[in-house]
Amino acid sequence: MYKALGDAIRDAEAQKISLSQLALETEAKDQGRSVDSIRAALQRALDVMRSAVSQGMTGDLYSASGLVGGDAAKLRTGPDGPLAGTPFRDILARALAVQEVNAAMGVIVAAPTAGGAGVLPAVLTGLAAARNIDDEALVSALAVAGLIGAVIAERASLSGAEGGCQAETGAAAAMAAGAATEMLGGSPSQVGHATALAMQGTLGLVCDPLGGLVELPCVFRNATGSAIALTGIELAMAGVEFKIPVDEVIDVMGEIGRSMDVRYRETAGGGLAATPTGRRLAKERLVQIKTR
Repeated sequence: MYKALGDAIRDAEAQKISLSQLALETEAKDQGRSVDSIRAALQRALDVMRSAVSQGMTGDLYSASGLVGGDAAKLRTGPDGPLAGTPFRDILARALAVQEVNAAMGVIVAAPTAGGAGVLPAVLTGLAAARNIDDEALVSALAVAGLIGAVIAERASLSGAEGGCQAETGAAAAMAAGAATEMLGGSPSQVGHATALAMQGTLGLVCDPLGGLVELPCVFRNATGSAIALTGIELAMAGVEFKIPVDEVIDVMGEIGRSMDVRYRETAGGGLAATPTGRRLAKERLVQIKTR
């Protein structure tokens, strides 16, 4: 697999093929598998993603701590806000839905991690529903997301404990932005710009879960990450180009993560987890979990 997204973009453009085709053919060669078998595996992942969205939308799933749950349904059925009836609001609801399933110990696809698992399915399935995009295109988009995620893992990190939330939700936003840009007809170059535009918007994002649970603020950061991904898509599809090459943006994310204070890397020692309310809620909820 590629270690630089820029190299993949160059090769795809030189061969006049999509990044998804390049990613699938490269992965098939590396693994000694057929492209069809890889697409079948991605289809299974897509099915799990859709199931998580559907389960989370019901509004009856809550985490063991009780800190999160039911909010995806509020966006689906609650009072109209300024974005009511738009794909944007639907995508926010989908992101919350997947994370509420995760917090309730349901089945999700860690894309790229459990903590950031709501962004990619929300953006891809939400845009597909709005634009009547078929599963073949969705599976191809997942291949692009996998390529982007593999490069991020190689050059930086996908671990909140190592790089903060920028490495989880931030990486998810970058993957979703790039994948959806191809799904909507963007060129390989536009995929790169969408990825960079999304990632630059999450640089420095800390990982500060209350009580060490992947609940608050993790669930809501997936909605924010989805919004950032949509920003990257919209800008790139309009022809906006980010002046810093995407691989350099990824490298910066890794450098920031390595230099980040340990309090902001999934230790619950800083950020929102260390606020008076955050500490009180964590103490109360963790006691409840232990006594159940």
